[in-house]
Amino acid sequence: MTKLRRNINLLEVMLTGVGTILGAGIYVIIGKVAGIAGNAMWISFGLAAVIAALTGLSYAELSSIIPKAGAEYEYAKKAFGNRIAFVIGWLLLIAGIVSASAVSLGFAGYFGKLLGMPTLPVAVGMLIALSVPLFYGVKESVRAGVIMTLVEAFGLFVIIMLGIPYLGNVNYLEIPDLSALMQGAALIFFAYIGFGEIVRLSEETKNAEKAIPKAVILSIAITTILYILVAISAVGIMDWHELAVSASPLADVASVALGDNAFLLLSLIALFSTANTVLFVMLSTSRLLYGMFEKIDSPLSFVHPKTKTPWFSIGCVMLASILFLFMGGIEKIASMTNFMILINYFFVNLIVIRLRYTFSEKMRPFRIPFNIGKFPLLAFLGMITTLIMLASIHIEIIFWGTVFVLIGIIIYELLRRSGVDI
Repeated sequence: MTKLRRNINLLEVMLTGVGTILGAGIYVIIGKVAGIAGNAMWISFGLAAVIAALTGLSYAELSSIIPKAGAEYEYAKKAFGNRIAFVIGWLLLIAGIVSASAVSLGFAGYFGKLLGMPTLPVAVGMLIALSVPLFYGVKESVRAGVIMTLVEAFGLFVIIMLGIPYLGNVNYLEIPDLSALMQGAALIFFAYIGFGEIVRLSEETKNAEKAIPKAVILSIAITTILYILVAISAVGIMDWHELAVSASPLADVASVALGDNAFLLLSLIALFSTANTVLFVMLSTSRLLYGMFEKIDSPLSFVHPKTKTPWFSIGCVMLASILFLFMGGIEKIASMTNFMILINYFFVNLIVIRLRYTFSEKMRPFRIPFNIGKFPLLAFLGMITTLIMLASIHIEIIFWGTVFVLIGIIIYELLRRSGVDI
């Protein structure tokens, strides 16, 4: 059977992580955070980074001992068996597909404002267009994503540079109340999601046992610095009350400093940002789908002999993402992705703890620091903070998220009874 090709280096996979974490969120979410945490929102960004890093370190350790495309599915399978592994993989597949659909609509919204084109055809066209490099090769896909990552990082760099003359204009510790810092951090936390996209490239990364953990840690560090500097610049240039009500906060910040031309520039960069997010989400989701069916005779495990890409899995992710575009209430369904990802994060931290005892003989090229014997304290803190985040999710979303869990269990049982050993 044809296998995936290892031809991505550390720099490329690290920039993939940076691009995924930066994503589309920072260009919109910063205004909402300003409305919660005021001038001190940079502290919220720092707190969110610390919380995200706890789970990021767990991903780093697991990827160093199980460098597989199935990533979270493979980790859970090793720790808890097939049923839990399948449900986690199922939730992440749904989360990835819905995310690609939702962000493609965001791209189409920006595109429509600039060129006056209808949203739905643009979103469909982009999903199809971005599938082309995915079919063609992982190296080509990653290089395209790296270029878009550099463009979106340039947009943030512009904001940082524009903010230098405004430094000291405001009190950066001004907040409505202390609880606002944690509320802001809870909102920002989801801007750091992207670890899964990195680790699912393990089978296509050179020296993955060492490169993937480094990529996870470096991507968190780089994006944290960028986020904090952008937050400081934004409130220096534009009053946080105005940021809070802006539909395009960073474009408005640039407009205040440089005029309408800057607004157009940041809007164009936002297009690259949203397209980059969709590309990387579809890339990683297709690898997860491939990884879940890799060991059985299924079209989902087929790898093209020439391009070395899982072409059937890529096609399924593309078609499913397009299908979700035609379903009503995409916003509510998209918000369920937060629930699904947090459930996964809880298990990732729990898996690290369990494997410390049941898989202790395995060499760990990367090991989470601060342990009591074999017990990883930071992974335990990652579990606790994830539960706190889950508690902040609306009960309706938890209900529908639970429905998706039950659907995953039913699908697994049907496959098992059909003789499919997944």
